[in-house]
Amino acid sequence: MNNGEKKGQRRKIAVTAVAAALLLLLYSMIFRFSAQDAEASGSLSQFFSEKCVKILDSLSGAGWSDGKRLELAAYFEHPIRKLAHFSEYACMGVLVYTLWSQWLKRGRKLCLLTAGWVFVSAACDEFHQYFVPGRYASFADVLLDTCGGIFGMLFCICIAALYRRRLERRGRKQAKEARMSSNKSRGKRQ
Repeated sequence: MNNGEKKGQRRKIAVTAVAAALLLLLYSMIFRFSAQDAEASGSLSQFFSEKCVKILDSLSGAGWSDGKRLELAAYFEHPIRKLAHFSEYACMGVLVYTLWSQWLKRGRKLCLLTAGWVFVSAACDEFHQYFVPGRYASFADVLLDTCGGIFGMLFCICIAALYRRRLERRGRKQAKEARMSSNKSRGKRQ
């Protein structure tokens, strides 16, 4: 194994370790949220909804009354809750794809593994919620979470494609500059 291969191997291991550690933290966070009973979970959602409406009121300069802010917070609580689900699993999609892409060839198999992993994780989370007082399991949430994971995976794929395109452009530019430099030096010799 040459020096470049050793460096590449160390990079793979480092990326895998960081992605795995962040994935474990994310699983811990998701499990803690799912373990909250209905009242605690609802209070947390309400708190975030009220903060979002307060920020929106401040940014818009509308000067809504307390009653209007509470009404809007109640209205936006469900969408904010679902956006939180989607976001958590989008992060999971990024981490799972990043972790497995270090060891598997990029392509359909990696995408299916990532989507399957996220789906199973979401299903296990909903199964866990089934046993929490006042909570229930929802297949719609499993699908929403899986869509979030797929979104995260697609985000990674797009970023990687943009990065590769940038490297290719840089390589073409350097090759063109090298040809021009070579042509100039040949012209001076003649």
